[in-house]
Amino acid sequence: MDPIVKELKESYGIEFTAPDVRGYCASHGVSYPTVTKRLEKYKVGRGKWNLQVLPKVEEMERVFQSPSVEPKLQQNLIPEKDDTFVHFGAFSDIKAILKARLFYPTFITGLSGNGKTFSVDQACAQLNRELIRVNITIETDEDDLIGGFRLVNGETVWHNGPVVEALERGCILLLDEVDLASNKILCLQPILEGKGVFLKKIGKFVKPTPGFNIMATANTKGRGSDDGHFIGTNILNEAFLERFCVTFEQRYPSHTYETKILKNHCKDLNIQEDDFCQRLCDWADIIRKTYYDGGIEEVISTRRLIHIIRAYSIWKDKAKAIKVCINRFDDETISSFLELYDKVDATFELPVDQQLRG
Repeated sequence: MDPIVKELKESYGIEFTAPDVRGYCASHGVSYPTVTKRLEKYKVGRGKWNLQVLPKVEEMERVFQSPSVEPKLQQNLIPEKDDTFVHFGAFSDIKAILKARLFYPTFITGLSGNGKTFSVDQACAQLNRELIRVNITIETDEDDLIGGFRLVNGETVWHNGPVVEALERGCILLLDEVDLASNKILCLQPILEGKGVFLKKIGKFVKPTPGFNIMATANTKGRGSDDGHFIGTNILNEAFLERFCVTFEQRYPSHTYETKILKNHCKDLNIQEDDFCQRLCDWADIIRKTYYDGGIEEVISTRRLIHIIRAYSIWKDKAKAIKVCINRFDDETISSFLELYDKVDATFELPVDQQLRG
């Protein structure tokens, strides 16, 4: 222990305040700043010191010098193949990038529910590539991505974040909904350059294992959402976006592909409704064309059509299946969507409340 600290302890005990220190300085002919500098690690408040904080500080330093590290995940991270999947849009290009096993960060943008994430998932499934998916939010920070210390069985242990895990395994890292991120995601800059990352808290450099790559999905191009459809999306840093080599804009599947998707789901649910699938796709196609022309503010996604098919498998009622799956929209939109479907499907009967309203 420092001689000055030892004398302060003998004179005032383990706790003392600024007046005590000033008294010590006056009686020993030393300056106040000199003494307080030696007391920095014992400070517990303004003008207050406690010598009992030393063991805690020393223990933390010991942990940082030789930390325990949680072992690498042992489970298989290869996604399962989905028999309902139909490849369209950017899928062939995504699969080609992953098959090449080059480090080639890829950005995939498009409206919600059009299969961006699912395409990456199924490309990995078909290529037997491991995939780690991270859902990004405004709160996502370096600790969530890179890793940090966790308390495990009473011991402080370094826990790899998903990014480090993907680097070490040489697998695909999927940053899902990346345009929801804040500037805290800039901790990924060196990783997006293919240079690995230095874990400063444990003094370890992690190099990317061959095969490691980054895919990012977003509803916008990282420029925010002017029309208000994707509230919460942010304007991403230009330097961050520039590190993605290519950007794919994915639209909803064509009528043919979308019909096949719905039929695959019907098969999976053991129902035979080919005509219903055709009419749903006709309906969605008209809505999307009107949406793209600026005539309406809502759109029916491929994901929502699948929700309708699954709802129909439960209730065997077209009107109810469609109604419950579009109830999230406002009343005027619900009414116009139901009336439009009534026009494309001769076998459809409007719900009673909708008939009364009409």
